[in-house]
Amino acid sequence: MTGAERKKKSILWSKMHVPDCEDFKQWCRRRLPILDWATHYSLKENLLPDTVSGIMLAVQQVAQGLAFAVLSSVHPVFGLYGSLFPAIIYAIFGMGRHVATGTFALTSLISANAVERLVPLSSQNLTTHSNTSVLGLSDFEMQRISVAAAVSFLGGVIQAAMFVLQLGSATFLITEPVVSAMTTGAATHVVTSQAKYLLGMKMPYISGPLGFFYIYAYIFKNIKSVRLEALLLSLLSIVVLVLVKELNEQFKRKIKIVLPVDLVLIIAACFTCYCTNMENTYGLEVVGHIPKGIPPPRAPPMNILSAVITEAFGVALVGYVASLALAQGSAKKFRYSVDDNQELLAHGLSNVIASFFFCIPSAAAMGRTAGLYGTGAKTQVACLISCIFVLIVIYAIGPLLYWLPMCVLASIIVVGLKGMLIQFRDLKKYWNVDKIDWGIWVSTYLFTVCFAANIGLLFGVVCTVAIVIGRFPRAKTLSTKNMKEMEFKMKTEMDDETLQQVKIISINNPLVFLNAKKFHTDIMNIIQKENTGNQPLDEIRKHEQSTLLTSLSGICNEEATQPCLSPKCSLILDCSGLTFSDYSGVSMLVEVYMDCKNKSVDVSLVHCTASLIKAMKYCGNLDSEKPIFFESVSAAISNMHLNKNLSILSDPSEV
Repeated sequence: MTGAERKKKSILWSKMHVPDCEDFKQWCRRRLPILDWATHYSLKENLLPDTVSGIMLAVQQVAQGLAFAVLSSVHPVFGLYGSLFPAIIYAIFGMGRHVATGTFALTSLISANAVERLVPLSSQNLTTHSNTSVLGLSDFEMQRISVAAAVSFLGGVIQAAMFVLQLGSATFLITEPVVSAMTTGAATHVVTSQAKYLLGMKMPYISGPLGFFYIYAYIFKNIKSVRLEALLLSLLSIVVLVLVKELNEQFKRKIKIVLPVDLVLIIAACFTCYCTNMENTYGLEVVGHIPKGIPPPRAPPMNILSAVITEAFGVALVGYVASLALAQGSAKKFRYSVDDNQELLAHGLSNVIASFFFCIPSAAAMGRTAGLYGTGAKTQVACLISCIFVLIVIYAIGPLLYWLPMCVLASIIVVGLKGMLIQFRDLKKYWNVDKIDWGIWVSTYLFTVCFAANIGLLFGVVCTVAIVIGRFPRAKTLSTKNMKEMEFKMKTEMDDETLQQVKIISINNPLVFLNAKKFHTDIMNIIQKENTGNQPLDEIRKHEQSTLLTSLSGICNEEATQPCLSPKCSLILDCSGLTFSDYSGVSMLVEVYMDCKNKSVDVSLVHCTASLIKAMKYCGNLDSEKPIFFESVSAAISNMHLNKNLSILSDPSEV
């Protein structure tokens, strides 16, 4: 080896960064978010609300766990396990502090297809009750949960593989209208699946394309077999649940602890059914025997993984998309960040590890997450506390649920889906903001109802991407300079020494879901950017090619060194080149306005079309006290000039 080669090799080794202890700590904090928030946990401020929220959440976890296990075509006790282990694992690896992970209606519905296909009800007579079986359950029940656990295992492996491939960043392709339509359609499927319990009917398992319509056709054909007692009890339960939950919502600010109506209803229904012997007297179907304890872990059967790969992909995609939407919503509401890829890892491990403990596929549920909001939960400690109460049910209270009528359990599930079902109201919003998004919502919903949630999700994504590509102007699709920025100072007549920094950004391309997130990031970077004037011109040019915003801050390098966070900073968005925008783009414009307002940055929009102004006013609560839409840049600057002079005149200290 020559001296030059040795020198070159030594330079390469010197550039390599050897991991140290600090790097390992940062990696642990990044991959184990519990280490980040647990070290700053305040017992005095957070423990009480987390405890109250945990108790309320435990009631929902137990009720939904039993029901979603039945929905997944397995014994109800496995739903209790599915409410325990995934919640613990997500609390360690997940970043959503207000996300309630556990059994989920959509993933249960998908896994039921595999269970009914591989272990149909007709095979029950071919299996015998075995005393050596787990928890004394029949071999038939164990075969069914083995299939559901295999779906959970393979679905988690797919999510973990997506994490390794860093596919979480691809979620920007899944827009809000698609998620809303898919979850609403899937909720419609779940309500339909509960119809046989609400009506007290015996019905064979019906699935596949157009299975939704076949179920209602069977119901109307056999309408005489409806049990009046079950129907009346279902209606009474639904009315009580809806009424009390609405009252809780109305008076939650006046009362510190809301009434756990789900728990009260379960206790009352079990007691009434036991005292009146409804199972034998009226023929009502009840939950049945709930064995105590947790069985030792067992690996899912690997020989059937190839047979459940379709359902596993559905569980992985649908569960992750629905959970990520809830995590991002809670992060936006409570102002913290969520890593899309870390969420893939958290849900992947929640499914893989839990599958060894006889758990059905899991995900975050909208109803339970909304319950955490309403009860004032602060962190994932609320979910961990709920796991303690779920454990108490598993080891002590479970057998007492024998008398719980299935129609009451179905009523709890239907009311719990209210948050998804009322998303029909979004249709009005999409119609006023972007009628194409309205059409995507309707078509995605119809595909979900007619086929399945994963089919509807795939159709919605493909349809959205195809329409956006068709709407983009072909001449500008490959343009690297999408936006231009200009910056200058404006003197005021009242105070010559006071200079106001104004940034003018011209948007020259459509703003849609493909670039909306990057638009927001780059706008915030331009506002908060410091020391730009100290960068060499070559670095600025390189930055121009790699970002959505093209910064021409060389026009005023002296001012660029100051952070744009003072009240003297203003932002003008020139929308003359914004040819069209979808719902995601309009929402992001409103979010940029609100974020800038919170940073004391005045924002003005110029050259906006009438449809964009209407959409933004409908989509967000904009400031109505002062105008933000102007016909030209000069009009916006004149308005800033006038407001500055008025503020100086109105300040006695300045006068």
